[in-house]
Amino acid sequence: MVELGMLLGGEKSSTLVQMQQILEFETTLANITVPQDQRRDEEKIYHKVTIAELQALAPAVDWLEFLTSSLSPLDLNDTEPVVLYAREYLQQVSELINKTDRSLLNNYMMWTLVQKSVATLDQRFENAQDRLLESLYGTKKSCTPRWQTCIGNTDDTLGFALGALFVKATFHKLSKEIAEEMINEIRSAFKHALDRLSWMDEQTRKAAKEKADSIYDMIGFPEFILDPKELDDVYDGYDVSDDSFFQNMLNFYNFSARVMADQLRKTPNKDQWSMTPPTVNAYYMPTKNGIVFPAGILQAPFYAHDHPKALNFGGIGVVMGHELTHAFDDQGREYDKEGNLRPWWQNSSVEAFRVRTECMMEQYSRYTVNGEHVNGKQTLGENIADNGGLKAAYHAYQSWIQRNGPENRLPAVNLTNDQLFFVGFAQVWCSVRTPESAHEGLMTDPHSPPRYRVIGTLANSPDFSRHFRCPEGTPMNSGKRCEVW
Repeated sequence: MVELGMLLGGEKSSTLVQMQQILEFETTLANITVPQDQRRDEEKIYHKVTIAELQALAPAVDWLEFLTSSLSPLDLNDTEPVVLYAREYLQQVSELINKTDRSLLNNYMMWTLVQKSVATLDQRFENAQDRLLESLYGTKKSCTPRWQTCIGNTDDTLGFALGALFVKATFHKLSKEIAEEMINEIRSAFKHALDRLSWMDEQTRKAAKEKADSIYDMIGFPEFILDPKELDDVYDGYDVSDDSFFQNMLNFYNFSARVMADQLRKTPNKDQWSMTPPTVNAYYMPTKNGIVFPAGILQAPFYAHDHPKALNFGGIGVVMGHELTHAFDDQGREYDKEGNLRPWWQNSSVEAFRVRTECMMEQYSRYTVNGEHVNGKQTLGENIADNGGLKAAYHAYQSWIQRNGPENRLPAVNLTNDQLFFVGFAQVWCSVRTPESAHEGLMTDPHSPPRYRVIGTLANSPDFSRHFRCPEGTPMNSGKRCEVW
């Protein structure tokens, strides 16, 4: 921090004092921040208020002026509704602002701006940033190949234009149809599993099936990226020049803010993508009850045309089941089939669900990385999705075999196709992390560490134990399984 301050023209001793104050202020902010694992119940933390009520709650900020300038040129008044997800925190931040010296607040705001922009400056700044990243993650940013840095920056700013090139070069037109078929097979398997759940009452089960049927899927890429005119329109107002990378990034931040402001009071666009086509990831949107699979994840090791179905169901099939199960995890289940946050479960099923999730929280909290425990409460939603996703994908694969007959076995691997399914699931989480990065993940990541996404999920699968002949009482078949879906 001191190094960056001096690069920006500060004198060493005064910079040291000011950066120490910033660090202490940020530590105070961190200490009043509510931990993630206590912010999972969105029905409890959702508060809709007017700007006037927000002003009374947290008077240290002139909210009307702040929001009007942020959302310019929209005309706001103090009856405008806003949603708070951190009511007590805002109250405490307001108190903290009032008792903090103005020069420190100014320094802190400038520091956050510098932090956001430093990666767009020259090598001196990058070297300073590297020291911070090394202490946080154990690796330097400069270890990343230059092409990856450039592609990453392009994807962050012009990701849909980049996506058009990526899709034209790599995306097989049949992939979309095959993915849609697989999603429907996994949805059917998930609904069949609902029929076998003894803990769920009939009314909630019927509503859950309706929600599963209503899940809207988006696969590959949005169609507009293949139309140059529509693509141009999306980036209209974003000025890019060959002269200044720094200025291009500043222009992008301003452009993004205008695009966001423009969405206020408009009907939400169900087809809007939050990930670009080359992204190797997928997500569920509770407020739209939709799942999205960008083209980037529809490739090996998750999926390939010439892979056995066992590997494809174990890879992308489990990811599809995972995203679908998010609609029924501890957060997703609070949203109905239309994406509204409202209670739609019977109380008896809510209570039975809680008992089953307690089992999973305790199970994952026993796992450790470098002597530190996984936070089973923070990772609950992702663990529910991993377990439900594996089960739905495995049963979908079994249904596929019943319809199409058994697949040929892979030569030289010495695995049955059922075993291959589980190996396909496990190998997508092969990864390596520094101790610093592993610690950071335990603190902040809603996912369990990759090793336990595999071990925890398979230890709960009776199908896995059967096909790998794990005797009862062994680590992968302890005799005490957790099952939600």
